[in-house]
Amino acid sequence: MRSFYKLRNSVRHYAWGSPSSIPEFLGLPNDSGDPWAELWMGAHPNDPSIALSEEGSVALDALIAENPVRALGEATASRFDSLPFLFKLLAAGRPLSIQAHPDKAQAARGFQRENEAGLPADAFDRNYKDSNHKPEILCALTQFDAMCGFRPPERIAALLDTFACPVLHAARGALETARESDALRTFQKELFSLSAADRRALSVFADRRAAELLARGGDDASCWNLIRAFVAEYPGDPAVVSPLYLNVLRLAPGQAIFLPAGILHAYVRGFGVELMANSDNVLRGGLTSKHVDLDELNATLRFEPFLPRLMGPLGDGEGLDTFPSDCEEFSLSVMEGNGQDIGLRTGVPSVIIVAEGTITLASASGETLALERGESAFISAATPSPRASGRGRAFVASVGAAHSGVAS
Repeated sequence: MRSFYKLRNSVRHYAWGSPSSIPEFLGLPNDSGDPWAELWMGAHPNDPSIALSEEGSVALDALIAENPVRALGEATASRFDSLPFLFKLLAAGRPLSIQAHPDKAQAARGFQRENEAGLPADAFDRNYKDSNHKPEILCALTQFDAMCGFRPPERIAALLDTFACPVLHAARGALETARESDALRTFQKELFSLSAADRRALSVFADRRAAELLARGGDDASCWNLIRAFVAEYPGDPAVVSPLYLNVLRLAPGQAIFLPAGILHAYVRGFGVELMANSDNVLRGGLTSKHVDLDELNATLRFEPFLPRLMGPLGDGEGLDTFPSDCEEFSLSVMEGNGQDIGLRTGVPSVIIVAEGTITLASASGETLALERGESAFISAATPSPRASGRGRAFVASVGAAHSGVAS
């Protein structure tokens, strides 16, 4: 097994994708103007990267299966069946669905249940594509807007009072429940129990009222802007008022957020790198034409206020900085090359993608691989003393440092 394999990665053309962000990053044309939503780097069985070398090409999951210990390292190979993370470019030209991801137990039960029911892997009403959980971290490459985590009930109540929508009276009343989890759970139940007529009335009211509140000015303009945008795209969906109950965030380039399982969220607009456990499980709750399963979503949600921290990476003083994330499957680092040699983690598998400039990978055995902007590579765990040099910036995905079984 070689130390380094350049990767050829697949693109997902979901409707919410941007027609320009990923093609421009990769230096590729998009003459059709189709949306490019995600680029997948990893060994997920539904869409593995292709590992390229002088010997030919092979799917990354198959390459790893040939010699898991050399590819993944002994500790990772004994803990996981394959590469435990999925690395992505994510380009949101339109809002993604409001969604959450299951924990391991729920994913395992749901995947087994749907398999036993005979649901095809590509069935419209399938919730579970695999049996894994999907915590994730996203780092913005451009300004990135998102909604993440429930606001505290008292803040939701204050925004609803300002909004003053008659059809939300019962949902507003639910927030008076003393226990936060019960208040949030009952609020969501009331909101999504609205009749078809009330849902239509909500959208009509929301568009007019948000415009009025925007004209007044104030600190909540981002909420009113989002509500108007959601009404335009998804009229009749009660989730058009989601900015009233979810935290509205704006990440600057270089900032990141970590989301554990069970956190309701929606990425709204922007371009970033995303790293997660090796899963494609998504439970949706609105703002989408895809399958929505509120019962299954509610079974995984954490009904508690949650405000993700906007964070930067922690430096090691040697050019490789890592974003904090308490997850055994992955860790995300960024390297800034100014011509110096930067040591990479040893004994663990990694995937690197160059965001700016040119980066050259090298090992103690003399193997090298040069990568330009938009190019990516798999670094096997057996690589002796991997290092990177050059002038540019790259993101490196690897296993969680606390769970790798080797020193960082």
